[in-house]
Amino acid sequence: MSFAEANAQLGAAGSAFEVVDVEIRGVKSAAWKHALPTLRDAFLAGRRHGESEFLIYKSERVSYDAFTRAAAAFARTLVARGVRKGDRVAIIMRNLPEWPVAFFGATLAGAIVAPLNAWWVGSELEYALVDSGAKVAIMDSERCDRLGPHLGACTALECTFVARPAGALATSMTPLEAVIGDLPSWRLLPDATLPEVSIHTDEDACILFTSGTTGAPKGALATHRNIMSAVLGGNCTSARNSLRHRGELPPTGAPRRLAVLLSVPLFHASGCFLQLLPVLINGGKLVLMRKWNVEQALSLIERERITHAGGVPAVAHELASHPARREHDLSSIEALSWGGAPSPPELVHKVNETLERSAAGSGWGMTETSGLVTHHAGHDYERHPDSAGVVLPAWQIKIVDAEGRRLAAGEVGELWAKGPGVIRGYWNKPEATAETFVDGWVKTGDLARIDAEGCLFIVDRKKDMLIRGGENIYCVEIENALYEHPDVIDAAIVPIAHDILGELPGAVLHLREGATIGQDELRAFAAQRLAAYKIPVHFAFMPQPLPRNPSGKILKRELREIFSSTVSSARTKEARVPQDDKVP
Repeated sequence: MSFAEANAQLGAAGSAFEVVDVEIRGVKSAAWKHALPTLRDAFLAGRRHGESEFLIYKSERVSYDAFTRAAAAFARTLVARGVRKGDRVAIIMRNLPEWPVAFFGATLAGAIVAPLNAWWVGSELEYALVDSGAKVAIMDSERCDRLGPHLGACTALECTFVARPAGALATSMTPLEAVIGDLPSWRLLPDATLPEVSIHTDEDACILFTSGTTGAPKGALATHRNIMSAVLGGNCTSARNSLRHRGELPPTGAPRRLAVLLSVPLFHASGCFLQLLPVLINGGKLVLMRKWNVEQALSLIERERITHAGGVPAVAHELASHPARREHDLSSIEALSWGGAPSPPELVHKVNETLERSAAGSGWGMTETSGLVTHHAGHDYERHPDSAGVVLPAWQIKIVDAEGRRLAAGEVGELWAKGPGVIRGYWNKPEATAETFVDGWVKTGDLARIDAEGCLFIVDRKKDMLIRGGENIYCVEIENALYEHPDVIDAAIVPIAHDILGELPGAVLHLREGATIGQDELRAFAAQRLAAYKIPVHFAFMPQPLPRNPSGKILKRELREIFSSTVSSARTKEARVPQDDKVP
């Protein structure tokens, strides 16, 4: 059975993955008939699981009942403090049990949740708080310290909660524990009564900030439909594999309980929409890692009998290759999937050889699609290890030329995608929205091709961007920061290939005559303006201005060769995932 035939059968009437046509803001689109309508419905589905374990963090264990009581109590508090439907509530913290409580508390109060990148420095966080007009912020102690000097500029901010404060707080701040108690007391909260706030499937739900080509992050505004579509779409691949290779759908009995190791941040669509929400709805358990550590991950997989793991290629690479894996029982793993960064084709074979019961999987999606658009796993992935998979039911993809004309199979052009997860647009950026979204299609900026079988191959990126360990890094943002140094005349950021992290940023500079600045000083200068993962790992200095085309644009393809001799040393020095390159 072909991919197209399997997709048609999955999307047919009566299927659990039935696809129907809907009209959203005047645009016709496909949608999943049986997707839960809103995040409130996802919360109610989770509440049914009662005393089953939901969140695991270090030695802390939280049941569904305790979680739902805490989230409901926080929602009632937000409403009592003046949060109204459509207000923005920002979450700025590491992967802690309080993160889902804050997320659903804000959602149940009718707010638009804005999870901010916890790796950002104070000025980056300030920008997102101001741009979103956040009325409330919930942060952990580290982010509280980082944001302190910047809070005065966030004039819309009326209320700040701090989870697990390390010391005395300013009088304007409230310890989150003062509202919901410490974690062991969540189960003692009176009930899980929800505020009476109506929520519709096509109303705004979440703003996820993604870096912009001008250096200013853009807030991707997702609706409840967008988010809940991502949840259902993530279940399609195993059903499609069963149809293609066994001629039948998997059994419809009670599914095995999920046990997911969360090794990516909850402020990403992959962490929140594709891992947190499916676990909540299906009654599984989510094992939180504060930040990535492969030895800790191996121990958690064995202790918690993890069934699903992954996130970015670097995580899969370490789990499959670390020598200590032989000292742990990893037999519970059923699926190890990754995406969000370039991955070497040999990774799927390495995973399948070393984790025999695990089905390797990979796919493609972006913040603007709320999750996966293409995916494949198991035998299909082994057959096409350099592919990003095949489009899922309810989605369309096409390759177009510069004029927007559809290209034939095998031809390279820009990838466009259309489906129920395509976001409404960019917050407060109508021009960028109009440029990127056309009649329900999102222009991805990726150069790609689709073969005759339907497999998607990402060839390059049209946008000036690299991806380090799953984090999008727009080169112009780093270049702008380096240009602030008085000795820098020309600056260009180019990707350095890396087996584990995908790509690393390298800087090629032309300095003013007589300048003696070195790499260490430039790194320190950049660290005052950029998150750690954006700081270039290598610098190269050219005595003459950087090469440009007739229109004045720097010719970066010529500069990439400068770092070819440093690639092997980069791979040797960073043979393991740096501790701050994963979960913050």
